[in-house]
Amino acid sequence: MPAFELIKDSLRHHDEEQDISIVVPLELLEQAKNMRIMLMVVMAMIAGVSLFVGGIGIMNIMLVSVAARTREIGLRMALGARVHDVLTQFLVEALTLAFLGGMLGFLVGILVLYVAELTFGWATAMSPFMLILAMITSATTGAIFGYFQARKSANLDPVVGLKME
Repeated sequence: MPAFELIKDSLRHHDEEQDISIVVPLELLEQAKNMRIMLMVVMAMIAGVSLFVGGIGIMNIMLVSVAARTREIGLRMALGARVHDVLTQFLVEALTLAFLGGMLGFLVGILVLYVAELTFGWATAMSPFMLILAMITSATTGAIFGYFQARKSANLDPVVGLKME
């Protein structure tokens, strides 16, 4: 049994008013570690919700794009475009949209870090890994959420597309 626990047990029996307390640095370190873990979980949840909302935004933009270009899709397919060609076209659009959003988010993040460093005097750091991770995450989000509308546009019947005005 560590010494501080022996002292606490001894004080517990002799200090009825409990006006003496012992603070052990190990306990403070454990509390700081638990707070850090909790903060990381909260930040991960916020990031997850943000990615989901961004993905829904990409899906909505692609929905509008497919709806507005239904005639074009029908014409392309009537002229011989394969399902793969149309799917690739709309996936590239979704990935481009997600990539631009990821770059904008990364630049805003750099700006926030810079402002925090100037305002609060915090030490901040950027790494190339952060940029790579941001781009991979935004590309994955764009691919996942853009795929649904791209698949819908690729499976469009050319006759239905040509009838649209």
